[in-house]
Amino acid sequence: MEHILLEKQVRPHVSLIRLNRPQQLNALNLQLMSELRDTIQELDQDQDTHVIVVTGDEKAFAAGADIKQMEGKSSVDMLKIDQFNTWDQIRKTKKPIIAAVSGFALGGGCELAMTCDMIIASESAKFGQPEIKIGTMPGAGGTQRLTRALGKAKAMELVLTGDFLSAEEALSRGLVNKIVPVEIYLEEAFELAARIAAMPPISVQLAKESVNQAFEVGLSQGLVFERKNFYLTFSTEDQKEGMNAFIEKRKPNFRGK
Repeated sequence: MEHILLEKQVRPHVSLIRLNRPQQLNALNLQLMSELRDTIQELDQDQDTHVIVVTGDEKAFAAGADIKQMEGKSSVDMLKIDQFNTWDQIRKTKKPIIAAVSGFALGGGCELAMTCDMIIASESAKFGQPEIKIGTMPGAGGTQRLTRALGKAKAMELVLTGDFLSAEEALSRGLVNKIVPVEIYLEEAFELAARIAAMPPISVQLAKESVNQAFEVGLSQGLVFERKNFYLTFSTEDQKEGMNAFIEKRKPNFRGK
């Protein structure tokens, strides 16, 4: 891989993916996104990985898409490239993904962070969808996920002006989970990942699936979906172990079965 660095077991059952185009502020070109998808799919099948952390560097999580790859293309060209199929495959990842964001998370970078399940931000983090400034608009979920996170009025403002959202405002509006100093933003993401990785992995995946379903269907359908996944956890050994450990007042030993 040219644009991705992978480090497994940065914490027990936690793997780190680092976007690695520092000279381009980790701009998301087609090759990087393909490598990211392939790496995430590999980790989704890796029994030793329960949680995935995705990061860039202190200066930029990802400052947007690679404009040079899109400039001059026609709508038919873009349709044939079908770059968003890669994003759809990342979205279907079963295991939790935490974005550790410092510096710029703009355009595709903001959309990638929002595609993840949780976001830990450094104090320097800046989020935004500035595509309007170059004559286009978000295409990888920016208008949809940002609106769900911030509400219509603020999302409309950011999408139509291209303005940035500070880490503090992102936290106050529920876009990110936590803000920490730049020096420890990655460690904070590892800490959150480790806490989740210590939980029963099958139940974690079913719970993630159920939360995501809340954005896809109405309440009645969502409750039915949740209930079925709840019942499904009772087919796992970890459910038996977890309840026995609670009754016996000991720490559970989850094995992912």
